[in-house]
Amino acid sequence: MYEHKFVKIPLSTFKLTPEEDYHTVVYEHEKQGWELVQIFAPGIGSYGSAKFFELIFKRKID
Repeated sequence: MYEHKFVKIPLSTFKLTPEEDYHTVVYEHEKQGWELVQIFAPGIGSYGSAKFFELIFKRKID
């Protein structure tokens, strides 16, 4: 069985660049035993662009 964690990374309003370095987020979670499953960017902003990335992690429950 696995547990999952969802981490939201907002994108800046005008440049649509991540407000936080998502590479660092992934590295820090890997140190805690989490595995990156997917980076999800729903098209919910203006003109169908994403307002955030959602990083989905999982790790095995003992």
